[in-house]
Amino acid sequence: MSKGNAIALISRVREKANRLIVHELEEHGITGIVPSHGDILHFLYLEKCCTMKDLATKIHRSKPNVTVLVNKLVELGYVKKEKSTDDNRVTYISLTEKGESLKPVFIYVSKKLQKAVYGGLSDEESELLERLLQKVYDEFPKLE
Repeated sequence: MSKGNAIALISRVREKANRLIVHELEEHGITGIVPSHGDILHFLYLEKCCTMKDLATKIHRSKPNVTVLVNKLVELGYVKKEKSTDDNRVTYISLTEKGESLKPVFIYVSKKLQKAVYGGLSDEESELLERLLQKVYDEFPKLE
């Protein structure tokens, strides 16, 4: 097997995954949410409330990028922002009722995506895939 095709394959897998996510959301009547919102929603389903700074750290994105994504979720009514009463520089993020109501669809789409990724792989192949991807990820230099 020739080297040099991994980045192209990773890119194509990501594109297919993103198309699957958007398609499934649209099938459930959900528009405006993009795959980039998934990390935010997933984290808020687990933590319920957090600061913008903590969210950016946990989902490995820049604060400006997270701000844009969160503002869109606020605009769509899925998330709310509240300033800290102790420190005006701190903003807390939490799900609205509408955001909480997305959870079953989020779980369904996640399972469908998991099946698409791992469905044709054995347990050993799945573990190997994750180890190799993590190794590739870890080799990249940290850029700000």
